[in-house]
Amino acid sequence: MALKIIDHGSAEYDQMVKLREDILRRPLGLHLEQDELEQEKNNILMAAYEDDQMLGCCMLVEEAPDTVRLRQMAVLNDLQGKGIGKALMTFAENLARDRGYKKITMHARKNALGFYEKMGYRKQGTEFQEITIPHYVMEKAL
Repeated sequence: MALKIIDHGSAEYDQMVKLREDILRRPLGLHLEQDELEQEKNNILMAAYEDDQMLGCCMLVEEAPDTVRLRQMAVLNDLQGKGIGKALMTFAENLARDRGYKKITMHARKNALGFYEKMGYRKQGTEFQEITIPHYVMEKAL
């Protein structure tokens, strides 16, 4: 498996958008909006590949000079639980650390809490609704 940074607007980015639509949005009856995608230009976009197939993806968004937010973590449904998400998270954390960030935050879906807790993230605050489903703010010091 190869992990790499994706360029916004590239063919790989188009693959990333499709994966996120298929895994994160379409099951909820939602779609990524063009203005939302446009705002991703300055984000750190990452993906896991096997040959030319994208297996999973995520992104980091700067929230403060020392903090990034993990967003849009998606792994192909039939490959979940096989270490791809863990590899992407480790890659994202290492990139963030290398770029001087001290903390990663996220809005984690309630059904993914166990995965993130195993990766060392801790819940902050109470449950809230986002894109029609329950989430928690989670964070981890780098």
